[in-house]
Amino acid sequence: MALQISALFSYIRAPLCTALHRVRADFQGAGVKFKYSAPPGSPQLGGKPATSPARVHINAAPRAEKFSTTTAAALWRSCRGNASSSPRGRIARLGKVALGTALGVSTVALVQSLHTGTVTAMAAKVNLNSAEGDWKENKDSLLSLSVKDRRQHYRTSDFVPLDDISVWTPTAGASEKTLYPRNEKLDQKISLYSGDITKLEIDAIVNAANKSLLGGGGVDGAIHRAAGPMLKKECASLRGCDTGEAKISCGYGLPAKYVIHTVGPIAQGGVGEEEKEALRSCYKNSLRAATTNSARSVAFPCISTGIYGYPPEQAVHEALATVREYLDEHHNKLDRVIFCVFLPMDKELYMKTLPLYFPAAPKDVTVKSKL
Repeated sequence: MALQISALFSYIRAPLCTALHRVRADFQGAGVKFKYSAPPGSPQLGGKPATSPARVHINAAPRAEKFSTTTAAALWRSCRGNASSSPRGRIARLGKVALGTALGVSTVALVQSLHTGTVTAMAAKVNLNSAEGDWKENKDSLLSLSVKDRRQHYRTSDFVPLDDISVWTPTAGASEKTLYPRNEKLDQKISLYSGDITKLEIDAIVNAANKSLLGGGGVDGAIHRAAGPMLKKECASLRGCDTGEAKISCGYGLPAKYVIHTVGPIAQGGVGEEEKEALRSCYKNSLRAATTNSARSVAFPCISTGIYGYPPEQAVHEALATVREYLDEHHNKLDRVIFCVFLPMDKELYMKTLPLYFPAAPKDVTVKSKL
């Protein structure tokens, strides 16, 4: 990633008592040079004292902005704050100043890093409202951030954190026969959420996309609008997607870190084995994309049930069966799978069908005495 350089330190003097004669590091990728020379009177390699003052000199790329003298002074005072520190420690701090400056780290972050021992860098600007710029740079910057730091880039203010999405709990002692046995390892892993999938602050949301991956109607269009134009730019590089397959991208302006794009089957002419298998592949490949990229929470819309014509009362079974079987085998890789519905009829359908695939413990077991 091409880094934005925003620094110019010139001739910072430091009374270092060290045998080090000169440290030089060339940050060629950023167009920066860093030099350190020992202070007068300090022993050099070879036993002779230095005869010139110590200098730390960073030459930033010509297009970079300059640090103010106030900035440099603040950083240097922080370096000198611990008078009892060793020469080796001072050299290390100077190195952090040089590296952080080269990476475009803010003044506050650099000062903190001198005390915490870490330097965090990101690109100087992330612009998610324009199609101009490099989507790769924006993606790298966003994916390097914590959830808290990424919030400043959301294109929505009313996001929904994972902790605010309730876990679905089956009713104990349901009389209807279940299709799968209870697996207590899957408790707390399923949610049914009624609302806008673009508001969810989770690791990944699934997009019911078309084969071009360049946006469309329904949930596909909503996700692209909420994410901003950078999403379309990255999707163009993915070169489309076949039915049943899944491809992953950054979430950009979405609260979700990733978007997993999958293409559902068109079932307007009826549902056969081919359509069933394709729909299952959508869910399975989306889950694989999530776990491959260490996404531990993922939300699904109702895939193919809109204009693609897949009957919702049939699609719900393929969705729940596929997720159940994947979690049985990979329950340790996912913390939450969320079924996100928008229509009241879809919510009722999932409420009715979920206990068949994620049953509660039998009623007599839940009230059984431990004595």
